[in-house]
Amino acid sequence: MRTRILFCLILIMISFSFSSAQKPGKKVTITGHVVDGTQAYVANAMVMIDGKKTDKFTNAKGYYKIKVTPGNKTIGILTTTNGSVEEPLDGRNTINFTFQGSVAPQPGKADPGDETVDIGYGSVRKKSMTGSVSKIDGTNPKYASYRNIYDMLRGEVPGVQVSGTSIRIQGASSLMLSTEPLFVVDGMVVNSIADIQPYTVKSIEILKGSSASIYGSRGANGVILIKLVGGNDN
Repeated sequence: MRTRILFCLILIMISFSFSSAQKPGKKVTITGHVVDGTQAYVANAMVMIDGKKTDKFTNAKGYYKIKVTPGNKTIGILTTTNGSVEEPLDGRNTINFTFQGSVAPQPGKADPGDETVDIGYGSVRKKSMTGSVSKIDGTNPKYASYRNIYDMLRGEVPGVQVSGTSIRIQGASSLMLSTEPLFVVDGMVVNSIADIQPYTVKSIEILKGSSASIYGSRGANGVILIKLVGGNDN
């Protein structure tokens, strides 16, 4: 009788050990940042686990975040220009990478939520802004063909209505008599943008709603942020 009980206990222990071994472990989050030999951020680089590609990429600041299982052994970062670097996981939660030499910009686009928007009084992350933001890069050579800044706004910037020299941001309205937005050029509020030549424009951003609330009542009709080539931000 005692032998039978002992045999049953052994079977139960073996069964429990087998089921425990088959149960997948809890995933662990790994974070870190990636730079090159000049300490520049490496954005849009792919994260690899055990030599296999994943759908995770570094953001604009070279930061990555990914979950791994206890069975995973290595983590790596893959670029299209400088190959890859790899590190053993070894139970670590933070693993940083440094490529040798300079890494050229990678194709693709990092997480847009981590981009920053210059609002004149500083910068905020786009993901923290609940209002609308649109932006164009004014360095495109074709923009120089516009006769003036108003033609450029009319032809290139979404969400803006331009009639002559009158500008109105769609969806931005207030009880004020004027419908003109607030103009901020290189961080300075200006009354007019008529003297700005298209070829001197580095970028244009449109803020409305809560995104423009940093300017108080002055931003009730929206805000047009303009950066000039060689402006104060350079």
